[in-house]
Amino acid sequence: MRLLSVAASVLSVASLAAGVAWEATPFNPSAIPLAVRSPFLSSCNVLRLGQGSNGNGVPLNGGWPSFWTGQTMAWTGLAYIDGKAYTWMGVPSVSGSNFSQATQKSVNITSTQSIFVLSAGGVDITATFLSPVEPTDLVKQSFPFSYLSVSAASNDGGSHSVSVYVDISGEWLSGSNIWTATWQTTQGAINTHQVQLKSQAEFEEISDVSQYGSIYWSTQKTSGTTIQTGQDIVVRGQFLNHGTLANTFNNNFREISNSWPVFAHAHNLGTVSSKSKPASALFTIGHVRDPAIEYIVQGNTLQDRSLYFWTEYPTVSAGITAFYADFEAATQRANAFDAKVEADANKISPDYAGIVALSIRQVFGAIEITTSKNAFGGYNKNDILVFMKEISSDGNVNTADVMMPAWPLFLYTNPTLGKYMLDVNFRYQATGLYPNKWSAHDIGANYPKATGHNDGLDEAQPVEECGNMLYMALSYAQKTGDNSDLKTYESLLDQWTQYLIEDSLIPANQISTDDFAGSLANQTNLAIKGIVGIGAMAEIHKLLGNTKQSANYTNIVKSYVPQFLNFATSKTGPHLTLAYNQDDTWGLTYNLFGDKLMKLNIFNESLYEMQTAWYASHFNQYGVPLDTRHTYTKSDWQLWTASWVTNTTVRDQFITAVKNFVSDGKFGEPFSDWYDTISGQQSGFQARPVVGGHLALLVLDE
Repeated sequence: MRLLSVAASVLSVASLAAGVAWEATPFNPSAIPLAVRSPFLSSCNVLRLGQGSNGNGVPLNGGWPSFWTGQTMAWTGLAYIDGKAYTWMGVPSVSGSNFSQATQKSVNITSTQSIFVLSAGGVDITATFLSPVEPTDLVKQSFPFSYLSVSAASNDGGSHSVSVYVDISGEWLSGSNIWTATWQTTQGAINTHQVQLKSQAEFEEISDVSQYGSIYWSTQKTSGTTIQTGQDIVVRGQFLNHGTLANTFNNNFREISNSWPVFAHAHNLGTVSSKSKPASALFTIGHVRDPAIEYIVQGNTLQDRSLYFWTEYPTVSAGITAFYADFEAATQRANAFDAKVEADANKISPDYAGIVALSIRQVFGAIEITTSKNAFGGYNKNDILVFMKEISSDGNVNTADVMMPAWPLFLYTNPTLGKYMLDVNFRYQATGLYPNKWSAHDIGANYPKATGHNDGLDEAQPVEECGNMLYMALSYAQKTGDNSDLKTYESLLDQWTQYLIEDSLIPANQISTDDFAGSLANQTNLAIKGIVGIGAMAEIHKLLGNTKQSANYTNIVKSYVPQFLNFATSKTGPHLTLAYNQDDTWGLTYNLFGDKLMKLNIFNESLYEMQTAWYASHFNQYGVPLDTRHTYTKSDWQLWTASWVTNTTVRDQFITAVKNFVSDGKFGEPFSDWYDTISGQQSGFQARPVVGGHLALLVLDE
C-alpha cells in the first residue's frame, strides 16, 4: 500500500508550519543518504517538493526512502515498546493496527554515516546508516553492501520492553513494478532474504535500476529474532499487533505491485533502562550482479568484468559473513575517516565541511571496482578497472567530463582509484578502435555497457575531453610519483595535445562539458582548458625526460597566453568574456583550477585577482551564474572557482551559496549540481558524481 498514513500527512503539514523540529548537523539537506554503495544500491531519505517549500524537511518516518530517481524503495522501520507500536522509518498504512509515529529528535550526517535519533514511549531509537567509504581497500570498497544499526535506550529513566522491525519491499528490484519477483530465505547464524526478478536481463536497466542481480537483506540470528515474508499489510500488521513476526514464508511469487511482497526481520531487544547499555540490532543490505560490466577490449571483443570482491569471497554469503564480522572495525575506520575529512574541511569553514560530508558517498556510489577472469576461470587480482556511471544526465560510462569534475575526490581519498578509472578510457582508445583524433567523450552510451564508440559518434567535446584527460593523467602522476600511464599512453596524450594546439587558442564552434548551455565558438573558458592542457603535456614530457618536446610545448603555451588575453579580456570592464569579442559577456572561468592544481603557473596572478574582483560584485543569493546567457550555475564549478579566488571573503561567499542551495528546502532530491542562482530551484541533474569537485579546496589546500 503506497498511501501515507493519516498520521504521516498530519506530521508533514505540522512540519511545514513549525519548521524543522529536530537538530540537524551540519544542516538539513534536500536528501539524506541511507544506503549508497553503487549505481544500483542508492537509497536516500528525501525532502519532496511541496513538503518543504519553506525550507522544512521531513523526518525519517515522514516519507518513503527512494532511489535517486525518486522511485519508492519501501524500507519500513517499526518499534514495539511496552506493548505499543510506533513507526520510525517509512510511512506504512495498515488498517486494523493502532500505531503512533516516533518523533525525530536529530539527524547527524557525516561523510560515511547518517544517524537519526527518534523518540517513542520513553525510548530513544537510533538508526545509523553506514555506507563504508574504504578508498584504499579494494575488496571492501567493491562489496556493494551497507549497514543499518538500530539501537534503543531509555530516555526517561524508566525500564522499557523493546522490539524493533525492519522490512524492504520488492520495489528495490526494478525500475518497473510490473515484473515478477522471486525470493528465498536462508536461516542460520545470519538470516538472509535474497530477492530477484524471475526474468533477468543482463546489463540492462529500467529507469536506471538494474534488471538483473539480487538484493540481499540480512540480520544476525539471536534468541529474539523472528522473520517473515508476505504481503506488506499482513507482515507489518503482524508486528504492529504482536511485537513479533510469525516465522512464516509466503512463496507466492508475483509481480512487485501485486499485494506488495515484503521481506522482514524483527529483534526482541529485551528490557532497556537508564542503567543498561543501549540494546541494538544490526542489518545489512546489498545488491549483487555478476558479471557487473561489459567492456570492449583489443580485437573488438567484449569482456565480462566482475566486482573486485569476488577475488576474496567465493560466495556472496561468505562476503556477508565477513561484512558482519567487520562491523565494529568498519565503524572505527568510518569514524576516523569522517573525523579527518571534517577536520580538513573545517580549516576552510563549517559550511564547507557540511558540503563535503554530503558529497562523498554520492561519488563513491557512482563507481564500481572490477576485475577480469583468466582462461582458467580464476580472477585476475592485478587487472583492476574502475567504472563510473554518469548518473542522472546521460547514463554514460566513464564520461571524461564527469570524471574530471569528480577528480578532486579521488586525489584526496586515493589517487590510485582515479588511475584505474583513467585506464578504462586509455585502454580502449589505445586499441585504435576509436576513430577520432581527439579523446572520446565516454566509453559506453548506457551503463553498464562499456562497449565503446567505434563509429566515432559519441558526443563530440574535443577540446574539453582532450584537456580533461591530460589534466587527470598529469595530476595523478604528480600526486603519486607513478609515471607508468604517462609512459604507456604517451602517444595518445601527445595526439590529444596536437589537437589542442590546433583548436585551443581560437576554439571552433563546439560544446563544452556544460552542453546544456549550447555550442559556442571562441569560448574563453574552453580556451583556458586547452591551453592549460598543452602546458600539462609540456610537464608530462619533462617528467618522461623528453626535454626537447617539453620545451616546444612550453614555448607554444607562452606564445598563446598573451594572444588569449588580448582576445578574451573585455574592453569595457575588468573581466574575461564568455567568448572572444563579446565585451559585455562573462562567465565562471573555473578551468583556471587546472593551472593551480598542476602548479603550471601559466597565467599571472593578476588574472586571478581580476576575476576574483569581478565575481565579488556579481553574486546572486545562490551564487554566481555560470555565464551571462542564463541565471543558473553549477555547484562543482562554483567550488572549483572558490579554490583559486584570491580573496577569502569571496571564497566563503561561493561556499555559503552552495550550502544555502542544498539546505533551503526548495528541491527534494539528492545533491544537484545545476540550479538557478536567483530562485534556488533545481535546473536539472541530481545524485551525480561531479560533486566530487566540491573537494577542490581540499586538494589545493594540500
